[in-house]
Amino acid sequence: MSRLTILGGCGAVGSTAARALAAGDYFSEIVIADREAEAAERLAEELGGGKVSGKGVDADDLDGLKAVMAGSDVVLNCIGPFYRYGPPVLRAAIEVGVNYVDICDDMDATEEMLAMDERAKAAGISALVGMGSSPGMANLLVKFTAESLLDQVESVDIYHAHGGEPVEGPAVIKHRFHSMEIDIPMFLDGEYRTVRLFEESGKALEEETEFRDVGTYPVYAYPHPETITLPKYIKGVKRVTNLGLVIPVSYANLIKDMVRLGLTSDEPLEVQGQKVIPREFAVAFVLSKRDALLKEAGIDSPRGCLKIVVKGTKDGEPHTYVFQMSSRGMGMGEGTGIPAALGAIAMGQGKITLKGVFPPEAGVDPQDMIKLAGEVIRSTGKGDRAPIYIEHIDKEGRVESMDLKL
Repeated sequence: MSRLTILGGCGAVGSTAARALAAGDYFSEIVIADREAEAAERLAEELGGGKVSGKGVDADDLDGLKAVMAGSDVVLNCIGPFYRYGPPVLRAAIEVGVNYVDICDDMDATEEMLAMDERAKAAGISALVGMGSSPGMANLLVKFTAESLLDQVESVDIYHAHGGEPVEGPAVIKHRFHSMEIDIPMFLDGEYRTVRLFEESGKALEEETEFRDVGTYPVYAYPHPETITLPKYIKGVKRVTNLGLVIPVSYANLIKDMVRLGLTSDEPLEVQGQKVIPREFAVAFVLSKRDALLKEAGIDSPRGCLKIVVKGTKDGEPHTYVFQMSSRGMGMGEGTGIPAALGAIAMGQGKITLKGVFPPEAGVDPQDMIKLAGEVIRSTGKGDRAPIYIEHIDKEGRVESMDLKL
């Protein structure tokens, strides 16, 4: 018997992971745990009941978290925002002694969780953090390139664009606010540097990028963990950047404006005798405008693309590899939820043996994960292979399409 508990299992990412996992025989029992207990029970029933059940859990209730984790072989944490909930949920998993996977894409939370490495080792558990799209599959494709295609990786530029999901929750908006407010780490010229989104240091990194199946969009600096973890594991790399955008551009600009105007403070203001927290107002305002902005941009379905450009040398000659994972029918939910499911499966199957707290490139075999991706995607009826497209550019600038052939 093997039990998986999915925390935040009714959200866009958690529910996608739950559907993918319930479609196969990877776990004999799946518990969907969510703040909305009735929604968790409905989703469990929709997925066939039997081995799938739903429970209520509050991420602010440490004892409740521990109780729902107890007896699990693997916990998959999809509760956001991770800058608030990532570290305490991981601490609870360590205290219970259960293997852990999450989709954390907040850089500061990742650093705090990586600092729990010794505690996790002492508890004898494996904790894989950041197993989504970016971070997650991005890290593994870079590792694959370093191990199988190049002698030396010199630079890694990661780009992502997505939008049009059926719904977005407050946690997603708060994550975006947070990402725009903090110092953003980049690895430039062989050293760590921080940039600020609205200052010249951040603006210098902005560029227009073409995304397969999605379009060409301006992207800006994102504080994702790859820029702090990849340089530790890809020896000799001189540059690692992460740039992204939520589409349409008008929606991204609205979110930026909330931050620019200082409307993301947590300090209450008195408005006509009522206490109002600016951040909560800003979240509600952004979400109230979302549907109109999507309609205005002609976006009526999810779409997304992760693009990784890896440059380096092989036998002394320069080579560039461009990886893209894209879809015009799937967005952030699938792009993050399916890799999260893969991480949970790999953990449950014993393919991940490293103990402690670590990013994907430290403890996951990329070829194992790519093979597993094809298997899971086929089981969900969303295709017959992992949607990874690769172009190789040689020293003469000639471009050829490649297949992973795994």
